Amino acid sequence: MKSARAAVVLIFALVFAVPAAAQDQVVFLVRHAERAPSPANQPPSGGMMGEDPPLSAAGQDRARRLAAMLASADIKHIFTTEYQRTRQTAAPIAERTSVKPVMGAAKDPQPFVDQIQKASGNVLVVGHSNTIPDLLKRLGVNQAITIADSEYDNLFVVVRRGAGEPTLIRLRY
Repeated sequence: MKSARAAVVLIFALVFAVPAAAQDQVVFLVRHAERAPSPANQPPSGGMMGEDPPLSAAGQDRARRLAAMLASADIKHIFTTEYQRTRQTAAPIAERTSVKPVMGAAKDPQPFVDQIQKASGNVLVVGHSNTIPDLLKRLGVNQAITIADSEYDNLFVVVRRGAGEPTLIRLRY
C-alpha cells in the first residue's frame, strides 16, 4: 500500500510539475471495483452483459480508496457505462468533487472517446475489463493491454499533451 502511494505521489509530481498547455489532459481509466456475486437464479454471463450486480463490500471500499487517491487530481469529467457497478465505483469521487458522471453505452466506446477528446481538464473513466483496453487503444496508446477478470486494482493514467503519442502509466491501487 505504501509503495502504491509513493508511486501515485511520483506520478502526480511528474504530471503536474510541468506547466500545462491548454490542450494537455490526464485521463484516468479504471475497471469497476469488485462486484457482488450474481444472484443464484441468474447464470454468470462470462462478461458484463446480461447481469448488473452491484459492488460488493470490498468493491465499495475500493471505490472509496479511488476517491481518496484522486481527490486532488482536479477531475473535471467522469464517464461511466450504464452498469451500476461502474456508477457505484465513480460515486465517491463524483460526490467528493461535485462532478456529475456522464453515462454511456459499454457496447459503443466511440462516443466516450469523442467526449474525452473534446473535454477540457482531467477525466475519470470507469469501464470494464473488456472495454478499458479498447478505450486506451482509441486514445492512442500503442501498448497491448489486457485485464484479467480477477483484476480490479488497475489504474491507467494517460497523459495527453497536444499532438503526439500519449504517455501511459499503469498503477495498482
